[in-house]
Amino acid sequence: LESPLFITAITGGHPAAKDINKELATVAEDKQIGLGLGSQRAAIVNPELRDTYDVVREYAPSALVLGNIGAPQSDLAEKAVEILDSDILAIHLNPLQEAIQPEGDLDARGYIDSIADICKSVKVPVMAKETGTGISAEDAKTLEKAGVSFIDVEGAGGTSWAAVETYRADDRYMGELFWDWGIPTAVSTAELVNSVDIPVISSGGFRSGLYAAKAIALGADAVGMALPALKGAYEGQEALVQMVERFNESLRIAMFLVGASNIEELKNSSLVIKGETKDWLEARGFDTKAYARR
Repeated sequence: LESPLFITAITGGHPAAKDINKELATVAEDKQIGLGLGSQRAAIVNPELRDTYDVVREYAPSALVLGNIGAPQSDLAEKAVEILDSDILAIHLNPLQEAIQPEGDLDARGYIDSIADICKSVKVPVMAKETGTGISAEDAKTLEKAGVSFIDVEGAGGTSWAAVETYRADDRYMGELFWDWGIPTAVSTAELVNSVDIPVISSGGFRSGLYAAKAIALGADAVGMALPALKGAYEGQEALVQMVERFNESLRIAMFLVGASNIEELKNSSLVIKGETKDWLEARGFDTKAYARR
């Protein structure tokens, strides 16, 4: 990767997604950043939608591409990797979304066993990723033990899928009640980098390289953004390229200002942890003063 930026899972499975994924793939190839796609179940169940996904490899033959399936869909894992020629297979975790959507699947029994089966069955590394509510240290350890090679925290602070599903439901009560449910991105990131020995991707609410610098200073190995990339792709290639270039330049400026010449030095720069993040971490037993001095 030329930058610690992933465009996280957004699109696929709808005819309109083909043009968007073409734009995303073109910039991912040009800028050598990671690109994640939305759930591939739609393409496997309905082959007519496959071209909304495999257009990515046509325009991004050498970029780092992430496939995507749900935790219980172990039977789809190998096919998902094949469709995209994925470098990494992401397993999305979306219990809140399932709980709010009218047709949601509320049976989460066997999730960990299914994730472990996927890790064993595919020939590429597996990433576990949340979809907007963050991952706790305890769950991260369980996922690491199950065999995942990366974790994307995707914490609260970005797109709320409870909010999205609220607008699809006849009764909006539950969606509005759980609209902001989840562990904030900064908190989830800080928890995981001190709890697991695998790379952590921080995402959920990122809008610039300055946000990314803060997450990497917390210990993240890379960061993910979805909404800014989707907006850029919708506006056209020039806007998308500008978004990536502004991200990279703002990250460089932040690194310059703290004296970090590379990502590893940024990960070890000084921190001041305050506000909601400080309160949450201290409530869970973290010594934030010692952490900030590391």
